[in-house]
Amino acid sequence: MKRFTTIALIALIALAALVMPAAAVDSVEVRSTIINGSNFTDVLSSGDIEFNTTNFAGFWYDIDEDLSSETLTIVNNSAIVSGEAIGEDGLVYNATIVQNDYEADFAAEADVTGSDNMTYPLIGLFADKYVPTDDEDAGELVKLLLDTDDKYTLRTGSALELAGGYELTAKQIDVEGDKVWMELSKDGEFVEDEVIDVSGNVDTTWDYDVDVGDQSDVIVFRVLVTDVFQGQVDSLAVIEGLWLLDYENVLEIESSDEFGEFEVDTVANSITMNNTGTLTLSADKTIDLAEGMSFVTADSDDLRFYLMKEYTEPGTYEVRGTVAGVGATEWTTDDFAGFWYDLDDNEGSETLSITVSGTTVADETGLWYNTTIVQTGYEADFAGETGATVNNTTFPIIGLFAQEYVATDDDDAGELVKLLLDTDDKYTLRTGSALELAGGYELTAKQIDVEGDKVWMELSKDGEFVEDEVIDVSGNVDTTWDYDVDVGDQSDVIVFRVLVTDVFQGQVDSLAVVEGLWLLDYENILEIESADEFGELEVDSVSNKIAMFNSGTITLSADKEIDLAEGFMLKTADNSSTLRYYPFVERTIGEGVIVDDSEAGPSEEEMPAEEEVSEEEMPSEENVTEEMPVEEEEEPAEETAEEESPGFEAVFAVAGLLAVAYLVRRN
Repeated sequence: MKRFTTIALIALIALAALVMPAAAVDSVEVRSTIINGSNFTDVLSSGDIEFNTTNFAGFWYDIDEDLSSETLTIVNNSAIVSGEAIGEDGLVYNATIVQNDYEADFAAEADVTGSDNMTYPLIGLFADKYVPTDDEDAGELVKLLLDTDDKYTLRTGSALELAGGYELTAKQIDVEGDKVWMELSKDGEFVEDEVIDVSGNVDTTWDYDVDVGDQSDVIVFRVLVTDVFQGQVDSLAVIEGLWLLDYENVLEIESSDEFGEFEVDTVANSITMNNTGTLTLSADKTIDLAEGMSFVTADSDDLRFYLMKEYTEPGTYEVRGTVAGVGATEWTTDDFAGFWYDLDDNEGSETLSITVSGTTVADETGLWYNTTIVQTGYEADFAGETGATVNNTTFPIIGLFAQEYVATDDDDAGELVKLLLDTDDKYTLRTGSALELAGGYELTAKQIDVEGDKVWMELSKDGEFVEDEVIDVSGNVDTTWDYDVDVGDQSDVIVFRVLVTDVFQGQVDSLAVVEGLWLLDYENILEIESADEFGELEVDSVSNKIAMFNSGTITLSADKEIDLAEGFMLKTADNSSTLRYYPFVERTIGEGVIVDDSEAGPSEEEMPAEEEVSEEEMPSEENVTEEMPVEEEEEPAEETAEEESPGFEAVFAVAGLLAVAYLVRRN
């Protein structure tokens, strides 16, 4: 019996080691301008604080039509808002229906009539896009999944994967090459089909309408087919417009409904909500408001905070700066959410200045990009340990094109390495288990000594040994392991730090607790010198800061995305009479197929006309994976966590162990 118990225990431990749940999701955080003062009396001294599309990039905004929908206001009323507290009704959220143009030119088709095909009603709700079923009533909303004029070419039989599990398939093309039979499906199930005739440019728009909520004949899907081709080998259909609603999920909103900290006050052509309880913005907190929107406060005696929207759904998200026009405009961390910013220390690094005359940014003088090294504190309290030295309290960080880098020299930005990880999140590792970090690195708790005072840790990359260390946590001494190497022209640069706060040697499990991680991509050095070129920019000077200017003339013509450098872009409105533009960067979450011009819409260049369109892959950001969590833990803030789910191999292994246990018991 003892032998059976032992083998069964081994089987259970193997099960725990092999079958671990996927516990992490990637996220993108978009922040507002920073509110900074001693208390609410101070920050409200000039009146109400209103967050809108000009100072919060999370709210929906249409640059082409200069349209917006949402505002969040902290009211200037000392009887309600004072100190660090926002009392009941001190926070007012409003969302208003606006009429928005379709991205595609559906209405240009000869067969499309009626004003409802020129625009559609749109409302932002907690920084997500919804469509009301009624133009004047926000009481029934469905989520907007897709609105794009991107171009796709489909072979017959191929499926274009859309958002929400929908697919569009070109079933057949007639022998004369004038018509295409299209089918819309969801999760593999038929929804509707239509034969679309493009001869003479007639009937190229297919509108699918259904009853939604209390409304009849609501258009929920639109597709614009501009051409079909019947060849000897391939049959093709060209699509240049898609629009789709999540019409099966109706969000009904009535007075007194609650959304997080808000309660609905009124519903008409707009929705107004107020907070129902007191919100205290104490230091170093994330105060959830509703639907992924939060206030984030600094770890400071002052009242410093910003409004933040967190996105977790797979896709590509645009993080933009404030909108500009003709003349001179400067963006700092306060105006552009893409720039690196440390809320606790109130530090930023980057600025962008652009002067436009007409639609022209003059060469060598019209655009200046500057970024400066700043000393910032580690997220973890490495310096609080007895074994840590004084120079380990901060590190030199510099933002470069909205990415975080670390300078190898405190006062020289000529050699930079990317910051992969900076977190004080907590992890518990079993011996033998590996904590997957960014950049292919792994941290493994190899062994714990019999007295439970020391842990042998190993750092590896892509399965290859890098370095190891025995860390002694007895008496809270030497719990920080610093790994330093020569990087570029600098010697003994710390490139990895780990804080181990506890170890445990049990009868069954041996555990190590990690509460601080910091990691550089030290093998990839970015060297920067004067006259180096980055896209449209040329380096003017390098010291403790980097200054760049545009080496050629930049023309801000209508409806363009202009690459400046390294994913750092400008977007202009589709408006030839008024210049309107903003800087932006893109952030991608996970992998998946979501066709959406605002979240993952591929460009025409990504979908060659002669290639079948069946799947689009989006690049993943670097991941931090925790394979063997024991306690409930958060993912590192610097790099999001993702964990691979076990496959059938795990099932077979566990089944085999249980079979062995059964045979031993039987014998």
